[in-house]
Amino acid sequence: MANVRMLDPSASPLDYYGAELRRLREEAQLSQDQLGDILFCTGSLIGQIETTKKVPSRAFSERLDAALMTGGLFSRLIGLVLKSQLPAWFQPYAEMEAKATYISTYQPQLVYGLLQTPAYARAILGVRTEGDLDTKLAARMERQRILDRDTPPLIWVVMGEAVLYQEIGGREVMRDQLAHLLRTQEKEWVKIQILPFQSGAHAGLLGSFTLLRFEDDPDIVYTEDFVQGHMTANPSAIREGSLRYDHLQAAALSVEDSARLIARVMEERYGDQAGPDGSALA
Repeated sequence: MANVRMLDPSASPLDYYGAELRRLREEAQLSQDQLGDILFCTGSLIGQIETTKKVPSRAFSERLDAALMTGGLFSRLIGLVLKSQLPAWFQPYAEMEAKATYISTYQPQLVYGLLQTPAYARAILGVRTEGDLDTKLAARMERQRILDRDTPPLIWVVMGEAVLYQEIGGREVMRDQLAHLLRTQEKEWVKIQILPFQSGAHAGLLGSFTLLRFEDDPDIVYTEDFVQGHMTANPSAIREGSLRYDHLQAAALSVEDSARLIARVMEERYGDQAGPDGSALA
């Protein structure tokens, strides 16, 4: 029989998801093809998810809950499944990020992950990735669900002006990304400042970093290189990171001026009337 093998539910969140799917499907006396017909997908896909060869999506999980009347089991599990698809070295940070009440970050080259559009994130992940790109994109987008909470974290982002000009994914992707930043900044709990080119030498020349603050836990400073990430709650590191961030905020444009710059670059460089080199046409 195809797609039948023993599963160890304790091996990973994905294995547990697959084992529960098989158990509840068989309990409902449905074949893979029959469940696939109900969910508007193939029986082969059901088998691949049951045997962990395919990672389910959140939409699939919600349809599955409705079909099998699970009380939201798979909608709850999918968060753990997608988190497990993040790079192993990044998962501890993602867990702390989800608990933070205040996030302040400096990003000199890329839009901060929590503020990326799917198309922008896909372009970044597609540069160098192993495995299923759709799954990695879904895992990154899953992180953004913390922004939909009733009480989301306060997010303060300082980005280098170069972020606005580095064309990731093409002009249309960049236009949508900058428009997304402007829409997001309308929320009272998100603040974005742009560090302009003319600021010269500044406190962020050593690279990006993020400060996480919590209600009951010590603050954390996070940095990463091309191999892995580094978190520390060392008080001296927190002081240094906080001081550097204060200097970056002071050197950056105000929130209002930053929004105006983002809007201007969006229209002049990525607007419908932009020339081949990104400049505005008369």
